[in-house]
Amino acid sequence: MPREEYRQSLDDLRANVESMAEAVVEQLQQALDALDSDDRTLARAVIDSDDHINQQYLNLESNCVDLIALQQPVAADLRFVVASFKILTDLERIGDLATNLARYARADSPAIVSDVRIQEIGETAVEQVRAAVDAYVAGDADACRAIADRDDELDTSCQAANEAVVRELIASDPDGWEIEQRLDGVLRLLLTIRDLERVGDHAVNIAARTLYMTEGAPELIY
Repeated sequence: MPREEYRQSLDDLRANVESMAEAVVEQLQQALDALDSDDRTLARAVIDSDDHINQQYLNLESNCVDLIALQQPVAADLRFVVASFKILTDLERIGDLATNLARYARADSPAIVSDVRIQEIGETAVEQVRAAVDAYVAGDADACRAIADRDDELDTSCQAANEAVVRELIASDPDGWEIEQRLDGVLRLLLTIRDLERVGDHAVNIAARTLYMTEGAPELIY
C-alpha cells in the first residue's frame, strides 16, 4: 500500500470510530429519553438500532485486523490501531447498555415513584462518553485524565441513588407487606443505575486507551 493510502486508512479509521461513537451516544440518549417519557415506541427503535451498531463494530474490527496484519504498523501507528480496536469494543458495550435501558422502558411491570434523578445521572454518563471520544479524536491526554477524575462523581451519584431507592422502599412499606409487589420496579431502577455506572466505566476505558495511544502509558488511570 502506498504511503499516502496507508495514512488515509489510519485517518479513515479515526473518522469511522468517531462516527460509530456518535451513533452509540445517540442510541444512549434516546434510551434515556424513552425511560424518562415512558415512550415504548422510542424504546423499540433503540433496541432495533443495536443491530446496526453491532455491524459497524464488526466491520471496523475487521479493518483494524487487516491494518495490523497487512501493514504491520509500528510505534505510534500500532498504538493507535490497537487503541482504536479496544475503543470499538467499549463503544459496542455501551450500545448494549443502551439497549438494556430501552428494554427497561418497555417492561410491563409498573415503575416505582422515586426521587432518584435517573435522567441527571444518565446525562452525566452521556457527557462522559462524549468527552472520551473527543479526547480520542484530538489525542488529548489531559482530557483523558479529567474524565477519570469525573468518573468518581458519577460513581458517587450512583451509590447515593442505590441507597435512596432502598431507603424509599423501606420507608414506604416498613412492614414489608407490599415489597414483593413492587420488587420488579425496584430491581429495574437499580439495574438502570448499575448500567449507567457501567457506561461511565467504559468512558474511562476509552480515555485510558487514548492515553496509551498518545503516550504509550499503561491503560490504567483510575
